[in-house]
Amino acid sequence: MKVWIPHSEGHRLIGELPPGVTVEVLEDPDRLPSSPAGVRFWVPPFLSGPAVGALLPELPDVEVVQLLSAGADAWAGRIPDGVTLCDARGVHDSPTAEWVVAAILSALRGFAPLARAQARHEWAYDEVAPTDELAGKRVLVVGAGSIGAAVRARLTPFEVDFTLVARTPRPGEGVHGVDELPALLPDADVVVLLVPLTDRTRGLVDGRFLAAMADGALLVNAARGPVVDTSALVAELASGRLRAAVDVTDPEPLPADHPLWDLPNVLLTPHVAGSVRGLLPRAYRLVGEQLRRYATGEELANRVVDGY
Repeated sequence: MKVWIPHSEGHRLIGELPPGVTVEVLEDPDRLPSSPAGVRFWVPPFLSGPAVGALLPELPDVEVVQLLSAGADAWAGRIPDGVTLCDARGVHDSPTAEWVVAAILSALRGFAPLARAQARHEWAYDEVAPTDELAGKRVLVVGAGSIGAAVRARLTPFEVDFTLVARTPRPGEGVHGVDELPALLPDADVVVLLVPLTDRTRGLVDGRFLAAMADGALLVNAARGPVVDTSALVAELASGRLRAAVDVTDPEPLPADHPLWDLPNVLLTPHVAGSVRGLLPRAYRLVGEQLRRYATGEELANRVVDGY
């Protein structure tokens, strides 16, 4: 069985593989390591673009596409019948949760204006002090998957009131349904977005969603850019009524002349929440586990169904 992976380091990180498995490295879709024939398990590069996805029809024997990303939106509707798509759920829990906590703290404690003042060599105490604080805040997380659980674990020591929202309510776990958002949003000081991008979540955060948020509330987007109506967000932020910390945008990359860059109440990072040094060891541990399951006929983990 032939397997293509995108990183040479993957050879040592995958672990022991069953006999008959040949692993080859495909870093550049224009420079194939061998004939596409016989490739049955393919691991595309992290955050693959259209050029990589266009290679899929050229793999006549592929049976499994194992992503290195937690989201599968770039691949939805592009997987042929008979091919199993799996995401990297669990791999990005820790780094994404860390980014969420860091973004909330940075926004509430005024790190963005302080960094700008540092660049100007200005001691800007009177500009930001006293700052806001996280203790006592009501945090609403939209997306009750594994990353949502990781965020909750990391925010618990900060003395926050925490509410989780999922597609459907899970009363036994204290998880609310997405239909309850209109009633929940006005009471939240911080709203964190962690949902996958699907037809149901595209544009979820529209003008009505934002209007329901409390004055001065902070919107944190660690999901996907198109989950938010960018025009509606810019309008609310430009009014000064809301604040935002975003790692993803629509469009992405964000054009240099986009108004989001210059709004003083926005903290913006370039989709880096999951890009950490520990990504590859965690990701290829999952790839190795999946390969061993596949080779022995076991059920694969993290199968993507209806975009989830």
